[in-house]
Amino acid sequence: MASRAPVATGRLLLGVRKWYYSLCGFNKIGLMRDDTILEDSDVKEALRRIPETQYNDRMFRIKRALDLSMKQQILPKDQWTKYEEDERYLTPYLEEVIRERQEMEEWMKR
Repeated sequence: MASRAPVATGRLLLGVRKWYYSLCGFNKIGLMRDDTILEDSDVKEALRRIPETQYNDRMFRIKRALDLSMKQQILPKDQWTKYEEDERYLTPYLEEVIRERQEMEEWMKR
């Protein structure tokens, strides 16, 4: 009986994640999770490092979302970003930038 509990809990957590993802609303205007990260110096450096095609895709999604927001509209449901399709394209670059910055700060303390 105990061996089935983690599976049920995992499915329950996945259901909660999908529900919260849909509740946030950014997917209804075509944005991905990484499109909503507040741009600070680390994020700007990570954006500078991503491939140009990913950067152009990001700019398209943000411009489309701004246009939809100004019109107070959302995309048709078949064009919403799905939980399964939302990839963390910026996170690996951002983690690398943060790690490099922390290493530099540690080096400067010496």
